[in-house]
Amino acid sequence: MLPRRDLLAGSRRPQALGSLFSLAETALRTWEPQVSGFLDAAVWEEAEARLGALSELSLASDGGHPGAERRCLLLGRAGQEPVSPALMGLEISGNFLFDPASAADMLEGLARSGASAAEWGDLWLRGDRGAQAIVTAALAGRLDGGEGLVRTVPVRFEARSIDVLQLPARRLPRQLTTVEASLRLDALASAGFGLSRNRMATLIRQGAVRIDWTVVCSPSQPLAVGARVQLEGRGELEVLAIDPTKRERFRIRMERH
Repeated sequence: MLPRRDLLAGSRRPQALGSLFSLAETALRTWEPQVSGFLDAAVWEEAEARLGALSELSLASDGGHPGAERRCLLLGRAGQEPVSPALMGLEISGNFLFDPASAADMLEGLARSGASAAEWGDLWLRGDRGAQAIVTAALAGRLDGGEGLVRTVPVRFEARSIDVLQLPARRLPRQLTTVEASLRLDALASAGFGLSRNRMATLIRQGAVRIDWTVVCSPSQPLAVGARVQLEGRGELEVLAIDPTKRERFRIRMERH
């Protein structure tokens, strides 16, 4: 058995991690590699950090493409080859010219069609034509050729091989430096993501911005070294260094992914 009390100390996600620890225990007890369903980045990152110290356990993750945010966790005994999850692409086709939909709308449409959150990974929009997603092979098989509804728009689901999807471009890390009067989230995120401060403040209030994967709705939230800011559709910003200047301002070095 794993030392769960120690491994879960200080965690904000004990229930989700507890389920993954059970998978790890099964892998260690049976010598059979285990694969989780799709997990939010906050969960699989924390699970990897907390379980990574166990020398007898092998850990990896797979979301279907290198930059995937939602991933399946692969667990096995040290030295074992990880078992890759059975994943496929899913095309969600419809005419959204007159009723634009968000990624959240697409996911709601998948849920109405019987999909669970553990069955879908990353999803990205394709203009007014719909969306593409990476899902489990089981979900792709169930939905293939079927129809659903996203907002008021009828959609058709078609299974696709992942290698024919138009995957989101993977951003190369880029460092930047800015001088700001404060360490407010809206100021640093505006500089890091290249958006106006008013626009960034609006996105924050709408819940589109997260700090360390937790939604933050206050533009005045202060940032510290090590903070990671995620903005839907624009990647991640990490605060690397903060140095006061002689004019009572802050020189901030960040890296955008």
